Amino acid sequence: MTAKRTGTKTAKVTLQKAFEAEQTRRDAERQERENAERRQQEEDLARAEELQALLAVDPEFLDAKGLTLDRRRYTVTLDHAEFRIAAYFEGGQAMVRSADKRSTTGGVAPRKEQVVQTVEDAVMVMAQYLADERI
Repeated sequence: MTAKRTGTKTAKVTLQKAFEAEQTRRDAERQERENAERRQQEEDLARAEELQALLAVDPEFLDAKGLTLDRRRYTVTLDHAEFRIAAYFEGGQAMVRSADKRSTTGGVAPRKEQVVQTVEDAVMVMAQYLADERI
């Protein structure tokens, strides 16, 4: 079977052209993934900063409860001599954890954790965990 030629020229596909097109496509996909990841990290950082600002509004309350407020990148922590409550932002969510420092193993023993979607929910869960401590 033979192909019938028409008066139009067909573009020849070469290995080099196909390779270069594939490399360009992959570079564009990689760039888009990196941009999406960077945007997500910026959003997570902004949410951590927002949570820190909300918790810092009442320093007298923090002092009265013996709490120290700290933020390191995506993690906002309320530290006490006997426990730690932390919220870690990643992927548009926050993992809020409560941990006991009174453990005999020398480390901080995690007790509770809950995933939340908003900064306001993180504040509520942190307040619940703080109330559980009865300080």
